[in-house]
Amino acid sequence: MKIYKLFLISLFINQLAFAQTYTPTDAGSNVHFVIKNFGIKTGGDFTGLKGSISFNPAKLADSKFNVSVSATTINTNNNARDKHLRKTEYFNVEKYADINITSTKISESTNAGRYFFTGNITIKGVTKPIQFGFGASPSTNGYVFNGEFELNRRDFGVGGNSMSLSDKLKVTLSIATKK
Repeated sequence: MKIYKLFLISLFINQLAFAQTYTPTDAGSNVHFVIKNFGIKTGGDFTGLKGSISFNPAKLADSKFNVSVSATTINTNNNARDKHLRKTEYFNVEKYADINITSTKISESTNAGRYFFTGNITIKGVTKPIQFGFGASPSTNGYVFNGEFELNRRDFGVGGNSMSLSDKLKVTLSIATKK
């Protein structure tokens, strides 16, 4: 009986010492962008989350994010615009179906309960470095990760030259996970 208890205790300690692996889910998540078009803020959402997140706030060096969203799911609440954004000039979803973000380092932020993401984002086959702060809130199934960052769409060949469409856009993430 003592051996069994020791085994259970060591298993529990082992679970605490290593990052837990979570799967991002569309349910409870929101991947949203906002961009100015003709000076008016317009936006949209993506779904089709997949990938894995290993996260342990007590051992951030073991934490890793590898998450993608389906570019084919773009939804701006305007079917004609969505169809246009799926074309070659914008997201070219036939060739590049996913937008991917991977971490190279997760570190603690100077703000309590906040963290710092360093990694890469890939859109239309173009990979660029990215950094942003995020929060991690425990949930019944795992965590909800919240963060935001800015991108220059032209860095990824999205949309070309445009006098009416801003180059900069803001992405807001709220990613729910499950074990």
